[in-house]
Amino acid sequence: MPDVFMPLIHGAGGEDGRLQGYFEVLGRPYAGGGVLALAAGMDKWLTRQVWASVGLRTVPFVGVTPARWRRQRELVMHEIRPLGLPLFVKPANLGSSIGVVKVRDWDALDGAVEQALAYDRRVLVDRAIDAREIELGVLGGDDPLVSLPGEVLVADEFYTFHDKYIGGRSSVQVPAELTPAQVEHLREVAGLAFRSLDGYGMARVDFFLCRRTGEMYLNEINFVPGFTHISMYPMLMGTVGLSYPALITRLLEMALERDAEDASRVRSFSSGTSWFVTSS
Repeated sequence: MPDVFMPLIHGAGGEDGRLQGYFEVLGRPYAGGGVLALAAGMDKWLTRQVWASVGLRTVPFVGVTPARWRRQRELVMHEIRPLGLPLFVKPANLGSSIGVVKVRDWDALDGAVEQALAYDRRVLVDRAIDAREIELGVLGGDDPLVSLPGEVLVADEFYTFHDKYIGGRSSVQVPAELTPAQVEHLREVAGLAFRSLDGYGMARVDFFLCRRTGEMYLNEINFVPGFTHISMYPMLMGTVGLSYPALITRLLEMALERDAEDASRVRSFSSGTSWFVTSS
């Protein structure tokens, strides 16, 4: 049996808390966030509701479920229209831009929502913001280390699955060209976004920086970021002095530290009564 597990599986089963729950049932230490953080962070709808509850600005959106879409479509459309065009329609619980459609006219909205509902029972309809895509890495627990920001220089209209994993025309700039005030604000918000979801270990926090107004919007969080040679997370943590080997080592150390701390907690109690004992 391994001393510690390093979850690096993306998508359903890997970054939605189910794998982490299995490790906990086994009583084995594992790196990264716990069940709550992974489950909440995977669901973009829930994530944004948590962030809004602590005063963080998120991308304006409307959430859609199959029941509301089938039975109250006109009401849902009434809620969506103030977002304006264009829009992005996406499944709430997928990543890698799977199922994401950019909608440029109202006639295309029905098809985009139906496509997203084929992937997930919870769908987001986002206002499309002409924005720079800014990402920050986070490492730690209640007082996490936050990287400098990096930027995805998107080649297409948005960062598609094909461009991420096949075409590779987009590029990254680490660190991003931002003012000191912007960097300070982004790092502060990224830390709060991580803590508000009970983050632990690692995460990449993604923002949109509006080109027209300069406003910053939280988009999503990824508690199982990539670790390939083209992945942003290791590059981002390098901006605060952590090499790739040092980053992996620290994540494994944190897993063992959490396991030892959990083992020290009280797991049983006495009710103070023996009502369940029957006398002979």
